[in-house]
Amino acid sequence: MLVQAILKSKATGGVVTVAPSRTVSEVAGILAEKRIGTVVVSEDGGKTASGILSERDIVRELAASGSGCLSKPVSAYMTRELVTATQQDTVQDIMSRMTEGRFRHMPVVEDGNLVGIVTLGDVVKAQLSELAMEKDALEGMIMGH
Repeated sequence: MLVQAILKSKATGGVVTVAPSRTVSEVAGILAEKRIGTVVVSEDGGKTASGILSERDIVRELAASGSGCLSKPVSAYMTRELVTATQQDTVQDIMSRMTEGRFRHMPVVEDGNLVGIVTLGDVVKAQLSELAMEKDALEGMIMGH
C-alpha cells in the first residue's frame, strides 16, 4: 500500500500548520484543542514545511528549562531537519523510517509542497487493513470461492 492511499482514507483533510513565530504555549493549546500530537511549522501558511513540533518536544523542553520555554517562539524548539515522505512511498518504507527515527509523524511532500501528514497510527491501521484483506483472500481461496 502507498502513502497516497493512506492520505485518501484519512477522515480529515489538511495539515495543522503554525507560523514559526507562534509561542510554544499557543501551540500547546492548539495540540490540546485539536487532540493531535504535532504541528508542522510553515513560514508561508502551509504551502511548505520548515519544521515540526510535537508534544514530546514541548515536554522535553519543559523538563530541561522550565515553564519559561512556553513564551518562546516555536522556531526555537522545532525540528528543522525533516524526514518526509512522498505519496509514492510504501507503508513498509514509512513504518521502517518512523521506527528507526523514533518519531510518530511524517509530513508528505510533493515537489516541495506540503500535501499531508502521516502518523504512525495511520501506518499501523493501513497495515492491519492490508493484512485483513490478504487473510480474506486466502480464506476464499482455501474455501474454493
